[in-house]
Amino acid sequence: MLDIGPVHRTEYELGSDASDQVVIAEAPGRLHYMGEHGERGAGLYLSSAIDRTIRVAVSLRKDNSLRFFAADLGERKRTTLLNLKYKREDRWANFIKLAIHIFANLGCPVRGLNFTLAGDIPQQAGLASSTAIEVAAAVALKSLFKVSLPERDLLAKLVQAEETFLGKESVSPVDYLVALHAKKDHFLLVDEKSQELIRIKSPFTRYKTLLMDSRVPRIGVEEELRQRQKDTGRGLELLAKKRPGHSFRDYVPPDLLESMGDLTEEIRRRSLHVVEENLRVREAAAALEQGETEELSRLIYHSHESLRDLYEVSCPEIDWLVKRAQEIEGVAASRMTGEGFGGCTYTILRENAMEEYRRRLEDYERIFGFHPLVYDVRPAPGARVISKG
Repeated sequence: MLDIGPVHRTEYELGSDASDQVVIAEAPGRLHYMGEHGERGAGLYLSSAIDRTIRVAVSLRKDNSLRFFAADLGERKRTTLLNLKYKREDRWANFIKLAIHIFANLGCPVRGLNFTLAGDIPQQAGLASSTAIEVAAAVALKSLFKVSLPERDLLAKLVQAEETFLGKESVSPVDYLVALHAKKDHFLLVDEKSQELIRIKSPFTRYKTLLMDSRVPRIGVEEELRQRQKDTGRGLELLAKKRPGHSFRDYVPPDLLESMGDLTEEIRRRSLHVVEENLRVREAAAALEQGETEELSRLIYHSHESLRDLYEVSCPEIDWLVKRAQEIEGVAASRMTGEGFGGCTYTILRENAMEEYRRRLEDYERIFGFHPLVYDVRPAPGARVISKG
């Protein structure tokens, strides 16, 4: 990871006196092991932060300019508080501007600010890198302005700013919960509805977790995902007519079998995935707490099969990777992660299984023609200030 303190001081020609204080904060990326593609607003997730982070350095300016420097990219952006708004061409800088928007609305003396950004979270891999930028910038500004703001309130402000500043709808708090509350070597059971989070010590401290980007092109995915959300929404409506309930959590698999006459086969499959995944996530958390790694592995594999067969968001390349990983002695679990239709898998494995796993990746590239990217990650702590001075 680039040491952005000296880079920031050089970029903005800062001295070493107190008026040139630089605050540096970092926030982690996020990996969902189970639970994506659940019920919007009421999902259950088994997740962790990962030891890939975004760092943001901030300092005060003597004028009213807002300056942004992405050290890894060599890119610079600028604006002022009066012109603080989302601009598509500003890309990564928009997420820092969102954090500025929050603290300006809190009444902080936001005038001129310098920002430097750097990180090692893989891009376009579904690891919440944009959330990490927002959280790192917000934590840095909170420290710079000495704002007393509990993490729950900061989380609410971030969700609200996603909606008002970035113009998004129905923003989930899950990625923010993970970024703010994660703990090293711990899994997180995250309840999207209640915003409650339970930390569970990882039994895999002697294992490696490999995140593998399949490099399968993902074209037209958004429309497919919207259709699945519509299908599950319709499924919940029809279930509620049979037996009162407000969420898929109020139902069990037999309820869908009893409603087969009211549900099309496609809606039944999509809805069944959500109902069963809720149960699997809770069972997986219980298996983790009890150190039952074989039971956890079984649940993770069943989760992938459900995404493949019921929710239908996998693809042949991803299924091949998961299947081949399952065959290797020393692999505890493997599954797709992210939005699907390509994207990534994660594999939890022992060191002695690494050579055979990498050989299978060579087979993958020869068979499918895509060169996969592999990242070694592990559960990591949440956002924090790492330097102030």
